Amino acid sequence: MTLQQLNYVLTISEYGSMNRAAEKLYISQPTLSLAVKDLEEELNIKIFKRIPRGVILTKEGNDFIIRARQIYQQTELLKNRYADKKEIKRTFSVSTQHYSFATKAFVEMVKKYDTSIYDFAIKETRTMEVINDIEKLSSEIGILYLSNFNRKYIMKLFDEADIEFHHLTNCDAFVYIYRKHPLAKNRSITFEELQDYPCLSFDQGSVDSLYLAEEILGENEYKRTIKTNDRATMLNLMVGLNAYTLCSGIICEELNGSDYIAVPFQADEDNPNTVMEIGYITKKYSEISELGYDYIMELKNYLAV
Repeated sequence: MTLQQLNYVLTISEYGSMNRAAEKLYISQPTLSLAVKDLEEELNIKIFKRIPRGVILTKEGNDFIIRARQIYQQTELLKNRYADKKEIKRTFSVSTQHYSFATKAFVEMVKKYDTSIYDFAIKETRTMEVINDIEKLSSEIGILYLSNFNRKYIMKLFDEADIEFHHLTNCDAFVYIYRKHPLAKNRSITFEELQDYPCLSFDQGSVDSLYLAEEILGENEYKRTIKTNDRATMLNLMVGLNAYTLCSGIICEELNGSDYIAVPFQADEDNPNTVMEIGYITKKYSEISELGYDYIMELKNYLAV
């Protein structure tokens, strides 16, 4: 087994096609297929299963890819540490729930490397995909939150995926609304006052979406709900429908604009407040890169923790 073979199978798994992977690697498709066959015979496993439109990972292939990605990334870390820095293309990826502060921290990190050659990525996505990206090492760092309601469920997912959670900050619930919303001048907003307006949430696409929700107090009953899958659409719905969402109150006005405000949620006996514990997740036993540390420091600077 060679690093080249690991690179081959990782590329195939990324593109889901032998032909597309061969093009990306600048080798012929027969050469690529032979390299994979040799690796499978050496390890006595079947990594890929052919389908009409390409290939998919087998069960044992998926397990192999997770481990192979970790090994390959460790070799890249060694290259980055000891090779000529001027010739290195820096790589870094983060997956996050829909948080403007996570994007702001990413912006500040990228600015530090504006004279370098780099290939960076940030993905605002569903909670389960954040977890999957860290498990498979598609991203080095993930950003999400825990609460009393979802903690047991999410921590079980972390244990199954060999993921560690690192605390950043705790937050109470806020109501995020358009600045011209009828409730915008309130010092605080009760659950009862929200009942005449649509509640917005990010679609999680799962039977367990209640536990994967990005919005705090997601277990409450809401008369009107609208799901969306991106931050820009959610902001537009706040303007057009006087809709609202429940959030941490940590809003980056520079990125979201000044037309939106976060008003404290006023808890009552039937609708208590719940603390959001925001943190970042990493794969157990994996080494955080220089870029990863820089990103974490930007998160802490912004959150002032």
